[in-house]
Amino acid sequence: MTTEVMYAMTDGAWEQPVRWYSANGAPQPQHIATVADTISVAAAHRLMAEGTALLWSGDYESARRLLAALGRRSERRQPALAQSPAEAFGRHRREQERRARLLGMLLVPYGGDWIIPLRRAPRVREACLHAYGPSGGPGVGSLRELLGVIGAYEWYRKGVEIPALGGERIHPHYGVFSPVRGEYVDLVAEAKLPRGATAFDIGTGTGVLSVLLARRGLRHVVATDQDARAVHCARDNVARLGLADRIAVRHADLFPAGRAHVIVCNPPWLPGRPRTPLDQAVYDPDSRMLHRFLTGLPHRLEPGGEGWLILSDLAERLGLRGRTELDDAIRAAGLRVLSRTVTKPRHPRASDPSDPLHRARVGEATSLWRLGVA
Repeated sequence: MTTEVMYAMTDGAWEQPVRWYSANGAPQPQHIATVADTISVAAAHRLMAEGTALLWSGDYESARRLLAALGRRSERRQPALAQSPAEAFGRHRREQERRARLLGMLLVPYGGDWIIPLRRAPRVREACLHAYGPSGGPGVGSLRELLGVIGAYEWYRKGVEIPALGGERIHPHYGVFSPVRGEYVDLVAEAKLPRGATAFDIGTGTGVLSVLLARRGLRHVVATDQDARAVHCARDNVARLGLADRIAVRHADLFPAGRAHVIVCNPPWLPGRPRTPLDQAVYDPDSRMLHRFLTGLPHRLEPGGEGWLILSDLAERLGLRGRTELDDAIRAAGLRVLSRTVTKPRHPRASDPSDPLHRARVGEATSLWRLGVA
C-alpha cells in the first residue's frame, strides 16, 4: 500500500509530498516531526501518544534501541482486572492494538530502490521487494513494520521445516500465516483417508495441507484461497516441491467447482474482525467462514466422502463461541461426526503463565472433526 500525501511537519520546518508505505494497511500519520538520537524515550513516548509520528534522521541502530525502549515502556501499562475470559480477551486485544498503533509511529525514510538513507542502516531491498513490490520512490514507513518485513523475508528465504513432510520446507510469503503450529498438520497426516483420489483444501494459505494430501497419495488436489497473496504463496510452494501436476491452486471464495472425496478446512479459530493481513488466519467475523464451510460441505462431497474440519476450542474457552454452537451447526448443515481426534497445542504461549490469556490457553485443544453427510 502506498499513498502520496502532503505531511504537515510539527516543527514547521518544511512541508513536501511524501509517499507512505505500509503493507499492513496502517493509516498514514497526519503529523510528523523529524527527530534524531538526542530525543529521550520519555519525550518520544509523549509525542507519539499525542498523535505525532517521529521520522528518524539519526543512526539506524539508535532507532532500533529507541523502539525497544518504547516497547518496554508501553508494557508497563496494566489493564484492569477482567471479570470473564471474554472480557479478558477483549481488553487484551485492545491493549495489543493500542501498543501496535503507538509503536508504529516511529518512522524511517526510504530513498529510491528501498535504500534507507541512515547511518548503519541494513540493506533491505530484497525484503521490501518481497513485501511491497517495486519502490514508488522516496517515502516513509514504520520501523516496526520494517523489522517485521525483514523477519518475514528470513522465514521466506529459509523456509519452515515440516516434520510430517519428511523435513520438506514450506516458504511463507509476507502476509501469509506461517505453518509453525505443527499440531494441525500432524492431525491431517495421521487421519485415515476415505476412498477416492480427489481433495479440496479450503483456505489453503501456504499450501502446506495440499502438499501433505498429495504426498499421502491423493492424485488431484484443488487448493483455494480468497487472498491473492496466499494463492501466489501456495503456487510457489507447490512448484518448488514439484507438485504442480497434482495440485491446482485457485483464487476462490471458499469452494471450487465440482466435488471431492475429502475436503479439508482449517478456518480462523476466533470470531472477530481481522485488522491486518495475518489476522485473517486467526479471526473470522461472526464465524462466517466456519458456518459457510459446514453448510456448503454436503453439496461438495462425493458419495462416501468426508469433510475434515481442523479447529481449536480456544473460542469456546474464551466465551467467544457457545459450547454447543459447533455441534448445533454440524447437525443443522445435515452432517454427522464420524470421529474426532484431539491434540494439545505445542506453541510457546500455551505454557506461558505470563500470557494474559493463560487460563484459557492452558486447556486449549485442537481437533480434527471427520464429518460425513447425515
